[in-house]
Amino acid sequence: MPLFGNKFSPKKTPLRKSSVSLKSNHLDELVDDEKRIKLNLSDQKLIFVNGEWRPSSGKNSSIYKLNEKLKKRNEELEEENNLLKLKFEVLLNMMTQITAEHQLQDEVIQGLKETNFRE
Repeated sequence: MPLFGNKFSPKKTPLRKSSVSLKSNHLDELVDDEKRIKLNLSDQKLIFVNGEWRPSSGKNSSIYKLNEKLKKRNEELEEENNLLKLKFEVLLNMMTQITAEHQLQDEVIQGLKETNFRE
């Protein structure tokens, strides 16, 4: 036993009693049919889905749904833009290759004409 006591061991905190009882009738109010947590705040209803609260009714519900549609449309447009950039690069490479081949062909023809003209 230490002479002055152990200063580094904290006292144990007493257990707290829950102020909310989750009886079966209260559980129906907190969980919907798909086993998602729901919350009612005055005129708004929120549902906890995939780690975030989503409004299911009220004035923010329509704004949230519109934002989700806009996000999805934005992602689609970004994918389309990336595809178009890729197609543009491929076409540009094809045009460069055709131009180089055409110039090489012109140089070969010009060289043949010069050798035939000298003879």
